Amino acid sequence: MIYPQKNKLITWFFHNYILRIVQSNFQEVKFNAVAVDKDRSVLFLANHFSWWDGFLMYYLNQKVFKKRFHVMVIEETVQKVSFFKYMGAFSVSKNSRQMLASLDYAADLLCDPQNLVLIFPQGKLYSNFTGEVNFEKGLFKIMQKAAGKYQTVMAATFIEYLQYKKPTASVYLKADDMQVDLESIQDAYQQHYQHAKQQQTKIVV
Repeated sequence: MIYPQKNKLITWFFHNYILRIVQSNFQEVKFNAVAVDKDRSVLFLANHFSWWDGFLMYYLNQKVFKKRFHVMVIEETVQKVSFFKYMGAFSVSKNSRQMLASLDYAADLLCDPQNLVLIFPQGKLYSNFTGEVNFEKGLFKIMQKAAGKYQTVMAATFIEYLQYKKPTASVYLKADDMQVDLESIQDAYQQHYQHAKQQQTKIVV
């Protein structure tokens, strides 16, 4: 397992790099307000459809949550893009003994109210307009171990160009602390995703 590493200079450089490339490559990043409990960490669940996903969620954390950013990333990706570990990335290797260590580490992070842990529960990339968002089982182990320590925030993100040369990212946020098992949180996310998708497709210029 690859853990996050601290290096103030590298972190500062890539923090500014991420903010800059998001601002320069997108016409706008739209998002709605959501209540954040400063006394609890954030379990941030998002759909996974592009190379931009982690950068957009990092950008959103700076604008909305202002927590210490962490993200679970497939180990091969962290190995290929080494600076990720300086931005809070930690690895997960599916179908290995190290996977349990990654899940435990994510749960431990959620015990600190200063932290945000981003997870893409689909586990791999899907179309931005897929009909269903299915969750990997490992998420429930994290929820069980960190129960009561975090608040769940769901993000459904859609990217469209419409009348602009650059795309606009629309991020629909919803806080949900009522779900206690994998099936119910997946159902809640699916409902949020479908509602967000309906809102997105109603946009007319």
